[in-house]
Amino acid sequence: MLPVDPARYALFASVMALFAITPGPANLFAIATGIRAGPAAAWRGVVGMNAATLVWFAAAGLGMGSLAGAYPAAFRLLAIAGGLYVAWLGVKSLWSGFRDGQALRLANGAGRGQPFRDGFAVQLANPKVMVFFTGVLPPFLDPARPLLPQIALLGATTITMDLSAMSFYGLAGGRFATALTKPTARRGFAFFVGVLLLVASALILTRA
Repeated sequence: MLPVDPARYALFASVMALFAITPGPANLFAIATGIRAGPAAAWRGVVGMNAATLVWFAAAGLGMGSLAGAYPAAFRLLAIAGGLYVAWLGVKSLWSGFRDGQALRLANGAGRGQPFRDGFAVQLANPKVMVFFTGVLPPFLDPARPLLPQIALLGATTITMDLSAMSFYGLAGGRFATALTKPTARRGFAFFVGVLLLVASALILTRA
């Protein structure tokens, strides 16, 4: 027997596809990272975001969905903290624009683990993810079937779609990174990246 009813799974896949392609904090972060540091950094950021999604699915398997419904204030504080962190990244990028776009140089100045860490933090506090796990996922779980196989299948579907959508957004931004050879271009993109990150922060904070 399949872990999930085929009709229920088809509906879940359709809903998840809409979640994945809709521009939100995660996709904006992927674009900003690609522009700021190139395709490789964008991919590390995407991996970081999906690692956070795995954490959410593991929490769902342990009953965190019910906990989130019972204690929404704790998750709201998490969203606010994440939004403020993304805002700090945006302000830092804007500041680099005033300093000749130094943060957008294509040299290996930034730590290789930073995009992963930042992506993990963004997705961990992404309000779309919280809404998904507290409001969207539960109706697709059949209490008459084993829970963990269902979560594993739905999680694999979610990760696959998110990887595809985030990678598209990130690589599209990364294509511009190779053009950042002039100080004027670096400064302009630093400001642009800062604005993107601040928009992502606003999305998190207004939906928290």
